[in-house]
Amino acid sequence: MKHGLPILCQRRDRGRKDWHFADTNLDSGNTGFFMRKAKCVLAGFTAMMAAAILPSVASAAQCSNTSAGFDAWVEDFKGEASGRGISPAVLNKAFANVTYNKATIRADRGQKSFKLSLSQFMQKRGGQTIISRGKKMKAQNAALFNSIENRYGVPAGPIIAIWGMETGFGGFMGKEHTLSAVSTLAFDCRRSDYFTNQLYAALNLVQRGDLSPDARGAAHGEIGQTQFLPANVLKFGVDGDGNGHIDMVRSKADALASTANFLRGHGWSAGAGYQPGEGNFRCDPGLERRQRLPAGNRHHWR
Repeated sequence: MKHGLPILCQRRDRGRKDWHFADTNLDSGNTGFFMRKAKCVLAGFTAMMAAAILPSVASAAQCSNTSAGFDAWVEDFKGEASGRGISPAVLNKAFANVTYNKATIRADRGQKSFKLSLSQFMQKRGGQTIISRGKKMKAQNAALFNSIENRYGVPAGPIIAIWGMETGFGGFMGKEHTLSAVSTLAFDCRRSDYFTNQLYAALNLVQRGDLSPDARGAAHGEIGQTQFLPANVLKFGVDGDGNGHIDMVRSKADALASTANFLRGHGWSAGAGYQPGEGNFRCDPGLERRQRLPAGNRHHWR
């Protein structure tokens, strides 16, 4: 691979947050990740998803920091959602198996990855294995990656890095009930508005047939092989295999094309490169500033 396998990193300069690609070269075997004068901390693809894509929603349903009142909140929310274009039949089907998800709250309160150095994180996640498999995945899916680059201007390297680091190339996409996870975080007071938007997005996906009410994924409601939050599926999801639906779980063509579309939507410039000093090394300097969460809520990276 000409430019190697990039990893999304975050520079920490007195609280400033800019996203970069640190390089892991798949051709030469060079696996150095340290950029000069920058201390990088690896982050998942969901780090780029921390923006509230949909307009802020002031929910009338009462939030809570415990499970108390969750069932009543669900009923209140269903009443609100039915007035915002979600059909009662979809709401009944979507919430049929929704419960307060304690595993999601534990994950939200205990994001231990931030205590690890980049090298420790990479070792824990099996970085060398991902690099090795990444080379094979590029070769096995050459035609797909070529078509994606021709359409979106994003080469295979960044997509492979995201795909591998997020789910081991679709090997493990999470085990939590997606609608329960998003509903729990919408009910939880810490980031209620943000996840209320995500819950409305998830319900729209259910309504149009692109998300199963029984779908399972990561603890914060991330969906599919590259772990999109629901609002990003709505905004950037692509029907990569042409079957009329966007299936981020079972269709790698959908997941990878959507990932390229997401990057393009956040400032990726075709042909600009993504090594230090090149145009896509920092896709959009203003991205984090415009999408910043309220103070105390800025760590939706997992």
